[in-house]
Amino acid sequence: MASGTIRYWAAAKAAAGTAEEPYDAATLADALAAAARRAGRDDVFARVVARSSFLVDGDPVGSRPHASVVLPEGGVVEVLPPFAGG
Repeated sequence: MASGTIRYWAAAKAAAGTAEEPYDAATLADALAAAARRAGRDDVFARVVARSSFLVDGDPVGSRPHASVVLPEGGVVEVLPPFAGG
């Protein structure tokens, strides 16, 4: 289990209701599941996260299964929803 920060951008920030929050999780999948369970989060949050890309300490997660992405102690997870434009 590691502790760190999840940062939300654009639509993910709006759906989460915050720009960032802490995580206590072993994997990206665990951190996202815990974030989805937080009070006040609804299906909009789940839909935005499902369409998002992720960086862990600046490294793209890409198509790796989120359960295989081990989170580092003190790490930063960036949640990047699709952006319009360039």
